[in-house]
Amino acid sequence: MPKIVCLSDTHNCHDEISVPDGDILIHAGDATLNGTEIETENFLAWFSALPHKYKIFVAGNHDWLYEKKNRRARLLTAAYKIEYLQDSAIEIDGLKIYGSPWQPRFYDWAFNLNRGAEIGEKWKLIPPDTDVLITHGPPHGILDETPRGDLAGCEELIKRVAEIRPRLHVFGHIHQGYGSLEKFGVRFVNASVCDESYVPSQKPIIVNL
Repeated sequence: MPKIVCLSDTHNCHDEISVPDGDILIHAGDATLNGTEIETENFLAWFSALPHKYKIFVAGNHDWLYEKKNRRARLLTAAYKIEYLQDSAIEIDGLKIYGSPWQPRFYDWAFNLNRGAEIGEKWKLIPPDTDVLITHGPPHGILDETPRGDLAGCEELIKRVAEIRPRLHVFGHIHQGYGSLEKFGVRFVNASVCDESYVPSQKPIIVNL
């Protein structure tokens, strides 16, 4: 039974975070603030030095290097022996894990797509036999409430998740939505480590599958 450690939205505060031991370490994006190469490499060096056997990263809307200079970002990530997932999958110990960085349009950040059909095309790429789904943004109505009371999650994403029903769906993006819940057989985890003030006050979440 693999022990999965989930975190997201660390925003350059990684040195202040105590990461529990586990088998698989997942980061669901926003490792940086401005997505510069220096910020990215600092994060990757920290992430790669953690003792977990498998380390998986999906970019977030702050992680500009992965959108503007994708090839360079991928080469850096591979050099640190970290699995980067962008509309792609990996299988670990029999678990089929799929990751995607896209989100409904959110100001002028990275990996923005329009709600509806445009972003829905990305979610159609998620294989139906996915066990663990990693996206940066949440599905609509699941741990996605903003401080203003809006539900910021993606409507097309929750439709796809309800269809394929992965065992675990990890995301972040909406810091206030931190936590976990279960619905229609899926364990949902908003693993945002930073709170609304960008203080790393929220702990990584452990899931046993």
